[in-house]
Amino acid sequence: MTAVAEQIGQWLFEFTRQEPAEPWLQHLRERAFARFTELGFPTTRDEEWRFTNVAPIAREAFRKGHADKLLAAPSGIEELTREDLERHLGRYAGFEQNAFVALNTALLCCGVIALRVPRGVFTHPIEITYDVPVSVARDPNEPAPVSIHPRTLIVVAPGAQCTIVETYKGEGHYFTNAVTEIVAGDGAVIDHYKVERESPEAFHIATMQVALGRSANFTTHNISLGGALVRNDIGVTLSEGAEATVNGLYLVNGTQHVDNHTVIDHAKPHGTSHELYKGILDGHSSAVFNGRIIVRKDAQKTDSKQTNKNLVLSDDAVIDTKPELQIHADDVRCTHGATIGQLDAESLFYLQSRGIGKAQARSLLTQAFAQDIIDRIKIPELRNQLEKVLSEKFHERSNY
Repeated sequence: MTAVAEQIGQWLFEFTRQEPAEPWLQHLRERAFARFTELGFPTTRDEEWRFTNVAPIAREAFRKGHADKLLAAPSGIEELTREDLERHLGRYAGFEQNAFVALNTALLCCGVIALRVPRGVFTHPIEITYDVPVSVARDPNEPAPVSIHPRTLIVVAPGAQCTIVETYKGEGHYFTNAVTEIVAGDGAVIDHYKVERESPEAFHIATMQVALGRSANFTTHNISLGGALVRNDIGVTLSEGAEATVNGLYLVNGTQHVDNHTVIDHAKPHGTSHELYKGILDGHSSAVFNGRIIVRKDAQKTDSKQTNKNLVLSDDAVIDTKPELQIHADDVRCTHGATIGQLDAESLFYLQSRGIGKAQARSLLTQAFAQDIIDRIKIPELRNQLEKVLSEKFHERSNY
């Protein structure tokens, strides 16, 4: 039996033992699993995965499990109707070219979070938390490690305003394979945050696909702090006059690996996008940033800016960064850039000359580098929580 067949065989059992679903959902599942068997898990020979080796996921026999799921939504947020669920689910995060999305879709069940945000202003955030407790990850009666496949679909009505917070965390060794689809109606305003604080032993693969209607405004902040191997795929498609802000912060240490792939697709004219990703690498860690901006032929008057900045604190840490522009229109304003550097020697010397120890000075400068992203978070409780986490991380490093 080939390695690919063995990998597929491990998931065939999980797929076939599911309870039957409604005909439309069962058909979607079957199509997705068929595509998963055709694709197999990606390898480093695939251009989109050449810096991220998912062999540790592919060769392990995970059993399908369920995380503790917390959903807190303000009054007025509704569950999607069956008709809306059938109309939208799987339409945006396609599985034709992504094996992990295909696997997630094949294992869809009743645990899908599917919400509709009606027109109006919702000041309290929609909070979605997935937590894998150690009792699930290390069940003595189930020796195989657990995999969870969270699926989220949020449809935001024209003119609605809302905030969404996704949190992923856990204990022990497990695999999270998450897919989120967000649909914004014309003129909708969405403020989105994703906080990844998985266990140091966990694998985390996530795809988020966002479709913006005319003059919609979408902002996302993707914070990656945990996990042994992490991959984030983020795609945003802009209609006419839409605006997208795509920001991220990743902190890796030890042997952690995090890979951020973003695609901002200007499909219509007069769109605006801003992207800032910042990374801090220490120890023997590694990171990848691949940011692609696409400007379609008809997307004239596009204004887009992309920046990736990386702070490398160790000689053994590695960063691969690749900003891309694909421009098919002629009346646009697009820029991109990437930097990789160490702590500024003059700033370090200045702090030491004021009586601050070298380790503490390094910690202060590193935290200041990250603070640029944290300060953009509009939810005070979340911002304070992340500031505390970062302070603890940098304090630990200052004691090395």
